[in-house]
Amino acid sequence: MTTWRTRLSGVTGHRLFWPVVVLVALLVANTAYRPSFLAVEVKDGHLYGSLIDIVRLSAPLILVALGMTLVIATGGIDLSVGSVVAVSGAVACLYISRQPDQSDLGGVLTALALACGVALLLGAWNGVLVAVIGIQPIIATLILMVAGRGLAQLITSGQIITINSGPYRMIGLGHLFTLPFAIIIALLVTLTVAVLTRRTALGMTIEAVGGNAEASRLAGIRARRVKLLAYVVSAVCAAVAGFMMTANVSSADGNSAGLWVELDAILAVVIGGTSLAGGRFHLGGTVVGALLIQTLTTSVYAMNIDPQTSLLFKAMVVIAVCLIQAPAFRARFRRRRVRGAPPSAAAAQEKEQVAA
Repeated sequence: MTTWRTRLSGVTGHRLFWPVVVLVALLVANTAYRPSFLAVEVKDGHLYGSLIDIVRLSAPLILVALGMTLVIATGGIDLSVGSVVAVSGAVACLYISRQPDQSDLGGVLTALALACGVALLLGAWNGVLVAVIGIQPIIATLILMVAGRGLAQLITSGQIITINSGPYRMIGLGHLFTLPFAIIIALLVTLTVAVLTRRTALGMTIEAVGGNAEASRLAGIRARRVKLLAYVVSAVCAAVAGFMMTANVSSADGNSAGLWVELDAILAVVIGGTSLAGGRFHLGGTVVGALLIQTLTTSVYAMNIDPQTSLLFKAMVVIAVCLIQAPAFRARFRRRRVRGAPPSAAAAQEKEQVAA
């Protein structure tokens, strides 16, 4: 009995257990509400279905959350990713809109390279403010969060830039090997970040800087460069997400593109088990967190929940997930159960906990 309880406690104590449970519960609830929810079919050589749509719509959030994970792991935070999304999308769409042939692949690639270059500069700006000058991350990135939104408005002249480019639309709505192209991009970026952080010393270096920057510096780690790199990677990931978001609607709106995506990204990172205090990070948990948030958003719309209460419903679910996966909350809940149990049962449970 003790061994069984110990194994069960080990499974439920895993950082991904409760997020996965809630994700499965949302999928079951959607299936009960609409039996065809889990149906996936092939049309014109492409996969279609609600599950495919959820993963496709999660792709931009997964990218932003991956970059946010690395920044948070260094002990920082990046509130400017939403503005970087808007700026990168605006730069790419503005360049394409001025081309004689908007479907020219060379012109589209040039637009993407130009927008990525701007994102690199914005990420480096954040990194310099945090790592070199020493400004608090929340203040440094808040500056770009506000200024970047204004820059996006300046690039678009306060208007919505509409384009008609097949290659650019491919980023958000295209398909490759029967899968949406956005899913493939998100998968490739996730695998790249995972290999670089888990198959090289980079991941341990990031965790060392986030755990104790001064100790890592004394150990010979160049903490400033690591932090600078994290903010640059975060900005580039946000730029690619910006391409997806603007490609979905074939237009760039400096005011609304990427609005509040930084909050969803932070939630995805926290739900995935990465501590906001820095140190150890979990990329797989971040992906699960992003999928959970997008599934929750899709569920709100699919179940016709009142728009006035949808944000409150979403917040309640997120709070519940964060609470049930918090070790301190679970420990306090277990102690209350032991106190409320009969004396013999309480003693038995205490003995089992001591033995475990």
